[in-house]
Amino acid sequence: MRFFPSYDLMETVRNTQQWMGSSALSFASYPAFSLVSNPALTLMAAWGEVTERAYKRMVAKPDWGIHSVLCEDGRDHLVSVEKAVERPFGDLIHFRVQDREARLRKVLLVAPMSGHYATLLRSTVVSLLPDCEVYITDWHNARDIPVSEGKFDVEDYTLYCVDFMKELGPDVNVIAVCQPAPLVLAATAYLAEIFPEAQPSTLTLIGGPIDPDATPTEVTDFGNRVSMGQLEQMSIQTVGAKYKGFGRQVYPGLLQLTSFISMNLDRHSKAFTEQIFRVARGEATDLDPHNRFYDEYLAVMDMTAEFYLSTVERIFKDSEIAKNCFTINGHPVDIGRITDVAVKTVEGEKDDISAPGQCVAALDLLTGLDAKKKASHLEPGAGHYGIFAGSSWRNNIRPLVLEFIDQNARQPAAKLTAVT
Repeated sequence: MRFFPSYDLMETVRNTQQWMGSSALSFASYPAFSLVSNPALTLMAAWGEVTERAYKRMVAKPDWGIHSVLCEDGRDHLVSVEKAVERPFGDLIHFRVQDREARLRKVLLVAPMSGHYATLLRSTVVSLLPDCEVYITDWHNARDIPVSEGKFDVEDYTLYCVDFMKELGPDVNVIAVCQPAPLVLAATAYLAEIFPEAQPSTLTLIGGPIDPDATPTEVTDFGNRVSMGQLEQMSIQTVGAKYKGFGRQVYPGLLQLTSFISMNLDRHSKAFTEQIFRVARGEATDLDPHNRFYDEYLAVMDMTAEFYLSTVERIFKDSEIAKNCFTINGHPVDIGRITDVAVKTVEGEKDDISAPGQCVAALDLLTGLDAKKKASHLEPGAGHYGIFAGSSWRNNIRPLVLEFIDQNARQPAAKLTAVT
């Protein structure tokens, strides 16, 4: 599977499915057929429309689609997406709200590199924009990065986070969502030792696998069952000649998507079946709940092979973060060096990816941090997605995170207004 023809074969299958959907929609929508009502043709057109849209989204990076934000003056202010730092494997971008004074709360959202684009956190960004200056890591699709740019593994990811935090300064408040939580914790410890003046003001870890063995899930069980050789053989492919990253070893987004869907195959099958009938009845729209969710969920990106394999081996199998034995370029990173950064963990009661216990384990590693600077929250009834998006995030977790930032920010507390 590590030869590029297998990568091109997956893209050929995807392209064929998209073509079949488009063809079915065109054929069933032929004007002459409208002279006689035919439910079979209506269903064929609906199937074609849903199929074409689904397979088309798999190779397109979603747009941020954040055009304006309502501010305290009662007016909508335009939002522009600007690159603060541009790097080969990922950029640091800033959502600048025009004609508005800069907010004192400066927030860096560290997006996961786990198959989806950073736009997965769109609703998180929207919820923070009225009260914060929001920055986010925008990771690139590995298939579009030339081999000449070199490797990118967990250590490189961590150093990217270090550079982004140094760029934003010590008044930044970092929020790491899911996969990057252990690496951002390591990046903060690295800064505490090497560049203490660049440490962030606060660090919030949301649903991350700090200690995957604290509460085993299907994800951690899979990592323990499969050897690294088997994983490499099953998962790694070589980017084909169609893309800039020709020759780069990757874990393809399409292969990742297959794994995502197989975990909840019944639910996804039911969702698409119901959507076909909604389209046939004329009840579906571009912005209906199904399309809003799946337009983002189906948009996947390739990860570099070395990042995926080193994540599985070092974070899940060897538990280097949980054992406090992570190294960067041979330099040991001691999480106990963090003494001046307030840390909060957030977990979901029904999280089946990073189960309760995995993220809060970070607080035990912070041996040098005063107990007053540690906090944790377990959100009742919330799943993995709900702890950073949806009603649980908006109504419960977001206010708590902003309150935590206000209580521990390095700026004078009087300058910050708590959000409830």
